Parts: sequence; structure tokens; C-alpha cells
Amino acid sequence: MSSTKPIVAVAFAQLWEKNLVAPDTPVIEVIPEFNNGGKAEVTFHHILTHTGGFRNADVHWDQDPWETVIAKICRTPLEPGWQPGHTAGYHVATGWYILAEAIQRLTHRPLADVLRTSIFAPLGMDDSWIGIPAPSYYSYEDRIAPIYDATKGLEPHEFFNSESGAAIVRPGGNGRGPIRELATFYRALRDGGELNGQRILKPQTIEALVARHRIGLHDQTFRHKMDWGLGFVPNSALYGERTVPYGYGPHASSKAFGHSGWQSSCAFVDPEHQLVIAWVCNGTPGEPRHHRRQRAPNTAIYEDLGLT
Repeated sequence: MSSTKPIVAVAFAQLWEKNLVAPDTPVIEVIPEFNNGGKAEVTFHHILTHTGGFRNADVHWDQDPWETVIAKICRTPLEPGWQPGHTAGYHVATGWYILAEAIQRLTHRPLADVLRTSIFAPLGMDDSWIGIPAPSYYSYEDRIAPIYDATKGLEPHEFFNSESGAAIVRPGGNGRGPIRELATFYRALRDGGELNGQRILKPQTIEALVARHRIGLHDQTFRHKMDWGLGFVPNSALYGERTVPYGYGPHASSKAFGHSGWQSSCAFVDPEHQLVIAWVCNGTPGEPRHHRRQRAPNTAIYEDLGLT
């Protein structure tokens, strides 16, 4: 699910390091047709901090081809009264499609190929994908755990569990792979962008990504005050540790950063303790139950390690 988002943010940051784009670049400089409905001033910084103001688009994520999705998002006007950079609201999918489209246009390569060659392969994340090709999907057999809707008596999420569902390159929410490989990604970030002799980012770039760029704004999607980095969620427990959505628990330091996935996964770094945590569940129990569930293992891990 959305634990995928930081991976795409890092791919964008790699292009930033090459001076091909920057967070303050207006989106229309890379995707001219995005200039529609008042979105001319929206930058990649706004996308990465979820302050862009184009959350809603008439898109069928599981049916529309990529080009159709991008065209529909580009036609979507700015939300009424929205001030980019000053109004906040989590973009579940729209923002990351635009971010990924920009990566494709700047590299002249499909997003899946960019991620495989620039992040997954260097870090040894050989079984990680955003969009699993059919041959690989079938070769994994029972290694792919089914996802269940735990609000309905453990009914399978048919689309998520299917070959076609796994194959979709959905940049903000269809990462697949062993959870230990997502931890590998965060180990590289914890260690300054290098792991086993392979560098994916400079330390200064990582510091810029995980810094608090959006501070104290009320998120209109999550309906809670939350801070945001560039594609990463810093620990926002200062706004209510028990109420903040997808938090890192009561013992995480203020420097912790990461991202969670819809009712299913959590991954973050706590630099103060040199700790990487990544876990996943394969049942979606509804938001309130999942928030309690997310808090429980994150609390227990720190307590078990004596980090309280």
C-alpha cells in the first residue's frame, strides 16, 4: 500500500541530485498538460508534502491505462479554496502518479525499470516490485500472502490478490515484496544512503527528504494535524500520540521518519536509536482497529529492546 511512496520519492531525489529537477520546480515544466484548473503554481514540493490540492480525480485505478490516469489527473482542477503549500490533505494516489510520470519523462524509461535499476537492484531487494510481471508472480506461488478484508469475516480482497492487481504499476500504493526488503531500503537511509558498498543517495539529500517541510497543518484527509517531509512522514506524536494516524508509538524519538500503508504495513527509521522497524499484516480491519494494532507492535518493540 502507501509504504510504497518513499521509494518513489527517493527515485525523484536521485534525479534532483543529477540537477534534472528540484522540489521547487513547477510540475508544468515537466508535464505541460498539468496546467489546468488553477494548478499552474503547483510544484513537486507541494506534491511531496501533500499540499497540491488535486486529491480527487475521476479515475478507475484498477481499470484505466496509465495514460488515461495521467490525463484525468491533469484535467482535475484545484480544489475550491485550496492554497498550494498552505492547505494540506493527503493525496492517496493522484500526487504520486504525477510524481512518477515526471520521473518517466525525465529518464525516458518506465517507472518500474527505474526503480529496479536505481534502488531495488543496488540494495539487493531482488524480490521487490511496483508491478510484478506475470512470470514472477506465478514463480512466487505461495510466497505471496493473500490480503483479507477483516471487516467482513476475512473475505479476500480479490483484486489485490489477483495477477492483474499485482501487476499494476500504481506508484503510491502497489509495492510488493518481503517486508525484510522494505527494511533494507530503510537501513540504507539510516546509514546515509549507502548499504553494502552501494549508494542510492547522498546523506545531505536524505536529510532534506526527512526534514519537516510541512509543519503544524491540519490534514483534511486524515482530519488530524500532521507534519510532513518530502515523501516521508516525520513523527507527529506531538499532536497527540494516541490520536495521530499511522503513528510510530509512544517511545519513538522525535527524529523518527517513515511511512505506513493502508491498514496493513508500517516502516520507519528512528535515528536516535539507530533502529529500523518494518512489519506488515495481511488483514485490513478498518481504520480505528488498525490504528490500535499499529501502536501495539511499535510500542512492544521498543519495550522489548529496553528503549523506553
